[in-house]
Amino acid sequence: MFEAYSLRAESVHEAAESLRHKVEGLSNSQRVEYYAQYTHALKDPDTYAVLNWVFLAGLHHFYLQHYLRGLLNLGVMTIGIALCFVLPMLGGALILLITLAELPALFRSQLIVEAHNVELGIDIYRGIAS
Repeated sequence: MFEAYSLRAESVHEAAESLRHKVEGLSNSQRVEYYAQYTHALKDPDTYAVLNWVFLAGLHHFYLQHYLRGLLNLGVMTIGIALCFVLPMLGGALILLITLAELPALFRSQLIVEAHNVELGIDIYRGIAS
């Protein structure tokens, strides 16, 4: 949820470049296996952004398999919507809070998903290289 605030483009790009160099050092068969697994698990930044934009309820976190964050967003959004019928000011405030917390993630979706894909690639590399 707060990776939109803490991620730095330079460090993500450096990690991606480092991973590329490591993958180049694999044997041909290992590289084929790496790319087969990586391509299958790769996440799309546009899908993440659409899920964030259309459903502020946390579905974009589920897309990146961050289930706890997704449940937290979904719970707060659900409580906010329910409270709109009983205590409209409090319900609206909760919905506004989730919206403000997730808005930077919408604008930095490319970087967030790139960081996720780099971490995914590192995990796949470790599994193949060992």
